Amino acid sequence: MSYLETTAEFYKEAAKTPQVGLCCISTPPLQFPNLKIPEIMQQMNYGCGTTIHPTELRGNPKILYIGVGGGLEALQFAYFCRRKGSVIAIDPVAEMREVAKQNLQLAAKDNDWFDPEFVEILAGDAFSLPVPDASIDVIAQNCLFNIFEPQDLQRALQEVYRVLKPKGRLIMSDPIATRPIPASLQSDERLRAMCLSGAMTYDEYIYSLINAGFGQIEVRARRPYRLLDTHSFALDTPLMLESLDSVSFKVPIPSDGACVFTGKTAVYHGIDSYLNDRAGHLLQRGNPLAVCDKTAKKLAEKFPEEIIISDSTWHYNGGGCC
Repeated sequence: MSYLETTAEFYKEAAKTPQVGLCCISTPPLQFPNLKIPEIMQQMNYGCGTTIHPTELRGNPKILYIGVGGGLEALQFAYFCRRKGSVIAIDPVAEMREVAKQNLQLAAKDNDWFDPEFVEILAGDAFSLPVPDASIDVIAQNCLFNIFEPQDLQRALQEVYRVLKPKGRLIMSDPIATRPIPASLQSDERLRAMCLSGAMTYDEYIYSLINAGFGQIEVRARRPYRLLDTHSFALDTPLMLESLDSVSFKVPIPSDGACVFTGKTAVYHGIDSYLNDRAGHLLQRGNPLAVCDKTAKKLAEKFPEEIIISDSTWHYNGGGCC
């Protein structure tokens, strides 16, 4: 079998019997008022973070969720988009699609605001999304794209780019590796299916998004995910995997490169009340301005004595230089 077939078989098993310890199911899902999540959905929370960012869900967007799992995040998206067919969820595994439908029926019993018709579950995969070009406002995936080998990841990202509307956004949560994962672990198809051996480094992950055409990328969270220890894995030293939540926008890449926000700020501390860098940035003295990494580097090089650049916080919620 190919690694994708191994993955499909693995999640067929996970649909039939919830896999305790798979991904971060010990992390409670986000809670919202008047949203009751069935216990089975919590058991099937097969994700490494979250793709639910309320600020990205204003204006009743059309949402496409890739890899429905137990239906948890499809339900959470429907919480913000309460109309028939507002959320399309796709999955290549028939057993997972059926379980998700059953779980959403359970959710309807406990949530009087929810109608299962808010979520349309379709057969499909990330390489051939069953929707027209430029028809989707928000696409989300949680702990799926990290499974793909690099060439397949680019195929998936290009397909996402195709179906997103201009200025649409891709919301993702994936494991990343703090150093390259050895080839011996990467070739283990079951470990890859378990989201333990396919992760790229941060730089590789961001480059893949830029290479697909996304002109602005915002890191919403970066935190420890799993430790690959030397007892269970063929490693000389432990290897930490991190969970990276990000939002990528379908906007043109500027001539000087994509804007990647990681929580950096620029603070002007010169003698004047403000500084104008003549490149579109106005910095009030003493007030931190959120800046992308590209702008942070330029400001630090141009005004080394007048501007302090703070470290990345790996948390960014909008505003600032772009």
